[in-house]
Amino acid sequence: MIKQKYQSVLDLGTELNIQNGDVSEENGVLKIKGTAKTQYEKNIIWDEIKAVGGQNPSDIKADIKVSDESVYHRHTVKSGETLGKIARHYYGDPMKYKQIFQANSDILKNPDLIYPNQELVIPNL
Repeated sequence: MIKQKYQSVLDLGTELNIQNGDVSEENGVLKIKGTAKTQYEKNIIWDEIKAVGGQNPSDIKADIKVSDESVYHRHTVKSGETLGKIARHYYGDPMKYKQIFQANSDILKNPDLIYPNQELVIPNL
């Protein structure tokens, strides 16, 4: 029953390829653990947990670790994207494009020139 309630969280974990995952149920509490690639992916899982169970759910305990804490995320550029759009997606502020540009200065020479399939570091801010 409780597992069904949080099925969208479990599906998201599969979609994000969470490593070392484990799911168990004990006394009506769903216990999940695993390792996300980045802090961004961990945040997505927590957002889904809160969407299902509320701000402070008491029927789920999640222990999500992060394998790469050196970055917030790694983003593969899609056609039509700009650094501003990417910054808005990850930080809610398009002006943070400057930090993304700076973190990728080894591969980007101009903030207006990014190309599909480039992998960009989204830095921890």
